[in-house]
Order: sequence, then structure tokens, then C-alpha cells
Amino acid sequence: MKTVFEWPHQVAADETDELGHANNEAYLRWMNAAAVAHTTALGWPPHAYLNQGQGWVVRRHEIEYLRPAQPGTDLVVRTWVRAIDRATSLRCYAIARRTDQALLARGQTLWAWIHFGTGRPARIPPAVSAAFPVHPEDVFAGRHPAGSDTQRS
Repeated sequence: MKTVFEWPHQVAADETDELGHANNEAYLRWMNAAAVAHTTALGWPPHAYLNQGQGWVVRRHEIEYLRPAQPGTDLVVRTWVRAIDRATSLRCYAIARRTDQALLARGQTLWAWIHFGTGRPARIPPAVSAAFPVHPEDVFAGRHPAGSDTQRS
């Protein structure tokens, strides 16, 4: 089963700030878009969560910015689930330039599983947790640990 998912993106001019590079909020949007694309590829699109009345919400985001991204830069956002337990999941990200694989940022999101009607934490259903392969190691830019696969969207 593929453990690392790739989401391609080209930096748009409207994602930049007054310094001419991608705004920090853009990185957060890219991470979220990659996570949604990954969960959709695994058979869990957003409407599937809505239909069951339960799903993921963000509990915490962390981003470490390493290099700027300019408009027109082709990126790849790599994402993988590092851990999953009864009610939370830790998802990691590595954002790199596609041309030279230079790592621009890395981050992680702690996702919590909740019941949408009450907003209270709930146990992740076995069908959901089974759909998400866990990759417990760090993946940065083009260096994948031996034995891992990469899936492209």
C-alpha cells in the first residue's frame, strides 16, 4: 500500500505577499489541499465524512519555513500519516520545489476525529483507520526511506 502521497501545485501570483514570495497562509492551504486529496484518493472524500456525521478537524498545525517560493514555482507537497490512534491522527508534510527537490517547508497537523453534531471527540471507525496507511518515518523532499512508495495525484 502506498504510504506517501504527492500533490503538485504551481505557486500563483495571488498567493504571494509584499515581499514577492508565497505567503505563510498559502503553505497552510497547500497542506490542507494535499491532505484532502490524499484522503479522497484513499476512498474518503469530504462528502463521505459529512454523510456519516463524523470526521476530521484540525487540532494543531505546525510549519517550519526553510526557503521561499516565488510565483510560477512548481511544487510538490508530500504528505503521509505518521500516527493514528483512537481519536487523533498525525499527518506530516514536506513541501519541495519539483525541479531540484529543494525542501521549502515541512510541517505536521494533528487531526482530531469528532462527531459533527456535538463537536465532541469520537473514536475513529475501524474502516477509516484501516484506510490510512501509517508511515512512521520522516520523508523530506526526494529522499524516501527504503521500501516506501509514492503515489501521485
